[in-house]
Amino acid sequence: MTFIQRLIEPKAPLDDSRKTFTNAMLKAMIVPLVIESVLQMVVGLADGIMSSRAGYGVNTGVGLDNMIITVFIYLFTALSAGGAVVVSQYIGSRDERNANLAASQIFHIAGLLSLVSMALMLFFGSALIDAVFSEREPEVLEACRTYMWIVALSFPANAVYNAGAAVFRAMGSTRITMWVTLAANIVNVIGNAIGVFGLQAAEHGASFGAAAVAWPTTIAWYVAAGIMTWLCFGSAKSETLLKRLKIVKKANVTVQLPDILKLNPSMSRRILGVAIPNSIENTLFQASKVVISFVLIASLAKQHVDANSNGQTFWSLAACMGTAMNTVFMTVVGQCVGAGDNDAAEWYMRKLMRLSFVLALVWNVLVMLLTPLLMPLYDFSPADAETKALIILVVAIHNLFSGTVQPFSGPLSGGLRAAGDIKFTMWASIFCTVVFRTFLSFLLVRWIAWPNGFEMGVIGIAIAMVLDWCLKAALDIWRFRSGKWKDRKLI
Repeated sequence: MTFIQRLIEPKAPLDDSRKTFTNAMLKAMIVPLVIESVLQMVVGLADGIMSSRAGYGVNTGVGLDNMIITVFIYLFTALSAGGAVVVSQYIGSRDERNANLAASQIFHIAGLLSLVSMALMLFFGSALIDAVFSEREPEVLEACRTYMWIVALSFPANAVYNAGAAVFRAMGSTRITMWVTLAANIVNVIGNAIGVFGLQAAEHGASFGAAAVAWPTTIAWYVAAGIMTWLCFGSAKSETLLKRLKIVKKANVTVQLPDILKLNPSMSRRILGVAIPNSIENTLFQASKVVISFVLIASLAKQHVDANSNGQTFWSLAACMGTAMNTVFMTVVGQCVGAGDNDAAEWYMRKLMRLSFVLALVWNVLVMLLTPLLMPLYDFSPADAETKALIILVVAIHNLFSGTVQPFSGPLSGGLRAAGDIKFTMWASIFCTVVFRTFLSFLLVRWIAWPNGFEMGVIGIAIAMVLDWCLKAALDIWRFRSGKWKDRKLI
């Protein structure tokens, strides 16, 4: 046994016959998930750079719209996460029929939810933009309306892609989502380059510029949704493609058209029983971020606003490992619980917590070391020395806790959720993130009068965030050690 294996293996033994996920299988899941997360972040950064070249109105309008669009994306990802938990438990119980039915029902619910969401934004999006961003410049509002109308058309594709991704992640086949994401992002980047540079979007007004960056996003989502849906039907050609890509499925879950077109009330209730609490949690989290952004951050000095904006890029990069491990927890624990082996689920949760800690620590140290090297990529003037110092400081605060505490708050929550402990994870997240973090942010940044006129600013935002993780980690560890999560049933 290697040093790393001794480090991550729990002390309590587990019979080899009950170890359904080998170290090689865990590696095959984790690496593609990390690559996918990094890829999405890098492409998002490239999109932001190209949007900025389309003019001030487009760049600002897209940023404002994304605050609203993110709420809908959270709804679709929450639904897919709920579906992944149910499918993974049926895979663990070796109930192929119900696994296929659950997978098909994810597509059914995703289709209905996304069509309703699209209709709402097509009919009321402009009114919402005028109400929320009424004080912005006319060119910004024009870009907002155009971008929102076009991107709203992508909601069905976004939801269907997430439904398909949930099915493959439940099977542990994360390489396929990585390849599909790569294909979609290539389409998006090429489309943006054509629209912004090829068509000279900045010279044709805010509406044209917004359309130039919105259509590639929408088309890319439909490309991703089309590929993922085709793969989920499990045709002979799709299976041949998976073999060529050397993708081995741990289970053979496929969707069936009759089950997609018809609502199954009992199965839908199981999926929504996980998805609704998760969506409430995610939506309130996004709402609290908007409040902090509009009320607190917008009122800070320019150096703090810029440090928060640019620091978010490094925070997102540092969070990639935690995001990947959250999916691994849900797949592994869900299949163990579905098989009725709670002891194996507990053993794997202990192992994955140790593995998450080691990987997150190494990853965050690496990101911290890269931060000063990446700083020259930003167009900072010599007068921006304070901004650069603030970025380094808040990234250091973030990465210290992201590498040591966050593995026990984010990924572990995914494991508890996969075991069916839905309400606890929802209420714990709402209290820690929505209530505690928001209150602490206002306390540190606005309500406390610091000596000598010191402005806590973005430093206070970062401290509130990591203390939120500390509290959440303590609650999740307590819940895990109590064993109460073993009493919850989904299927």
